Amino acid sequence: MEVRTRFAPSPTGYMHLGGLRTALYAYLFARKNGGKFILRIEDTDQSRYVEGAVDAIYRTLCDVGLDWDEGPDKGGDFGPYIQSERKGLYLPYAEELVEKGAAYYCFCTREELDARRAECEARGETFKYDKHCLSLSVEEVERRRSAGEPYVIRFNVPEKGEASFTDIIYGCITVDCADLDDMILIKADGMPTYNFANVIDDHTMGITHILRGSEFLASTPKYNLIYDAFGWEKPVYIHLTNIMRDAHHKLSKRDGDAYYEDYIGKGFLKEAIVNYVALLGWNPKDEREFFTLDEMVAAFSLEGLSKSPAIFDINKLTWMNAEYIRGLSEEEFTAHALPYYREAGVERMDKAVLAKILQPRVETFAQIPAIVDFLSELPEYDIELFTNKKSKTNPEIAREVLKLVIPMLKGLPAWEETAIHDALINLAAERGMKNGTLLWPVRIAMAGKTVTPGGAIEIALLLGRDETLRRLELGERKLEEL
Repeated sequence: MEVRTRFAPSPTGYMHLGGLRTALYAYLFARKNGGKFILRIEDTDQSRYVEGAVDAIYRTLCDVGLDWDEGPDKGGDFGPYIQSERKGLYLPYAEELVEKGAAYYCFCTREELDARRAECEARGETFKYDKHCLSLSVEEVERRRSAGEPYVIRFNVPEKGEASFTDIIYGCITVDCADLDDMILIKADGMPTYNFANVIDDHTMGITHILRGSEFLASTPKYNLIYDAFGWEKPVYIHLTNIMRDAHHKLSKRDGDAYYEDYIGKGFLKEAIVNYVALLGWNPKDEREFFTLDEMVAAFSLEGLSKSPAIFDINKLTWMNAEYIRGLSEEEFTAHALPYYREAGVERMDKAVLAKILQPRVETFAQIPAIVDFLSELPEYDIELFTNKKSKTNPEIAREVLKLVIPMLKGLPAWEETAIHDALINLAAERGMKNGTLLWPVRIAMAGKTVTPGGAIEIALLLGRDETLRRLELGERKLEEL
């Protein structure tokens, strides 16, 4: 039997990290077993549809390398792959269940249902549809339908017995049928409910293994009753544990920063995000933490899936992202950093020098503008910054250093790293100074801050001769005023 998994998101916004993990695991399992990975868009609830959300789904999956074998844009033998385009498929299946006695037409109005619900609540009971329309005769049903009276089609849940299923992660789950409601299959507008469309689509698309969030555990017994009513073979269920923000709260869209694109926008690498998300609920059974997508495919197994919720740790993701950044080539680093260079106004500066000082330091690319802001504009600073006990420097010593350094740098024939380095270090030696004593005031005058990526030499290279000398002379004037 060919393994067929599916990712079936609703187009309600950007890709949640939980959704990305579901897609990733379904993809990994299909690829590991030489099967097919199917993309299906579940848009039966048009009230929740968000413009552009389908494009966001495509964009995210493509970005992280989860290529699907069948889907809305690729076609396949089981299309259409968008539920709203399959509308005509569902009603015949619902009518077949009516003929079998497993479903029935319901004409109860919203007002009638609300009244019965209020009565139940007044008695302290949980409302469940009372099968009021199940007893309607065939003739009355036809008369009311012919008269254009609105109706839904409900599933006829057995009043006795149990509905059970076995989940790969949660084991055997059994529910008393008496606790289940007669769920709606076809709504009054002719559209299927999510639950019914889900079952019909999974069966008609030949889905063999369903990986989805644990929030669907409660609905699965109902799904299986539908499978039983048709006499269909059930798929294998793998309900994934929650991704938690902390020990008590799920990673929620309402809390922000729960979407894939949130982290891309914050300068995280897609490879780091996917790698980290893969480990939120999956243990590769060895000490490895870093995986390419192909390595994940080779290592993935259902046995490695966790039975406990995973805590999303932004610090761990940030650490992992930093490790990925360190592993980039200079060219790759620059390509990722360029938008942030533009934001900081340093895109015209020496890219090799920027990479040299930033790549070992940044954990996310979004940190770059704040780190290099001094390069585009010298901040206002207090002359007390020239005081440094470690390098034995103070404003008076700094003033003397700048008086020596400025004419020496003006006379350099070439503004190159080796020339600047040798000139400054040789000057310190000639004057009997420690290197730090000379370099500290030079860096403060050029940067206007005590913490910078790179030292005085790299900053001078990035600023260029004219701007370096302008800042050094400005520092000298500040010290002269003292």
